[in-house]
Amino acid sequence: MTTCSLSGVTCLVTGAGGLVGNRIVQMLLEEEPDLEELRAMDKNLSQDLLKTCKGYQGRTKVTTLQGDLRDINFLHKICQGVDLVIHSAAIIDTVGNVSKDVIIAINVTGTEQLLESCVQNNVSFFIYTSSMEVVGPNTRGDPIVNGTEETTYDSKQGFFYGESKSMAEKKVLRANGRELRDGGTLTTCSLRPTYVYGEGSQFLKIHLDQAIQNRGVFHRISKKEALVNPVYVGNVAWAHVLVARALMDPERAKKIAGNFYFIADDTPHMSYSDHNHTLGEELGLGVENQLAMPLPILYIVASLMEVVSLVLRPFVRFVPPFTRHLLTLLNTHFTFSYGKLQGHVGYKPRYTWDQARRMTSTWMGSVMPQRKELLKKKK
Repeated sequence: MTTCSLSGVTCLVTGAGGLVGNRIVQMLLEEEPDLEELRAMDKNLSQDLLKTCKGYQGRTKVTTLQGDLRDINFLHKICQGVDLVIHSAAIIDTVGNVSKDVIIAINVTGTEQLLESCVQNNVSFFIYTSSMEVVGPNTRGDPIVNGTEETTYDSKQGFFYGESKSMAEKKVLRANGRELRDGGTLTTCSLRPTYVYGEGSQFLKIHLDQAIQNRGVFHRISKKEALVNPVYVGNVAWAHVLVARALMDPERAKKIAGNFYFIADDTPHMSYSDHNHTLGEELGLGVENQLAMPLPILYIVASLMEVVSLVLRPFVRFVPPFTRHLLTLLNTHFTFSYGKLQGHVGYKPRYTWDQARRMTSTWMGSVMPQRKELLKKKK
């Protein structure tokens, strides 16, 4: 399969301070030295992102941009002269920590405004970083085993994050073929990673903190038979680079245009809890053998906490530690294939499972002393 480069391309990456966005920026700078310019945008420019960008200044023109997706004037400004947008910015929320209005304003309206800015500034290509949660699991916890892009599924979720990502993705795919202001058309596609893990993961930090407080044992948050297929962040970034390259080839771009693709890799299928354990095993971390309570009772507890949260909302903000949605997400067999992505752009995981596990485990070991110290200070 012919490989195109991004030579001479000006690329904007939104959400560049996040786990996936930062790794996309890093991989673009490593793999595409002939980029005309890389613009890395986020509301909060993390030290990791600034360090990554600084390391490549002089080799590639790198511009960091701090701003908000809700600011339409800012979006119009940063899209000027851009050829390709990789839109990975989003509010990720699985427990109701963020209000629905904010999630919709950033994930949906922000995406809509960014698409409009692309049209007005003649940006030709738009890659959207979506999520498997646009599919589900649904409220019934119906399983998917090795699903594909053609799998039919009742995706009624009843939770803002997944719904917002689904709404935004539909806007992106419907924008495919829109006429640009000065002629030409906008080509869009969407990439749906499964659960993303790797160095820098905030979710892994949370689980690590819980294990430290639990005498070195991860809490059992998912039953063993609820298999999922996590994907390493480096492979997610690699998929974005391959799709970006493919879009530079007019014939291959026609195949990709308006399509969505699942991103997975060769990480073994296992439950979320057993995945955490596998990553932390070499650090001496264990995992509980079973859930703290039978799942039906946990659902009752979650329902009661959600009611309490609703009643207290006018007076104080109470965020439940877990919700019915989160329990469903963690305890539903939900796996996907990357076959279509492989067929259309030649995607193969850049990193093996052994490499991904080793690098993630090493990172977890490096942050453990810091996490222990922070937890001591909070006591």
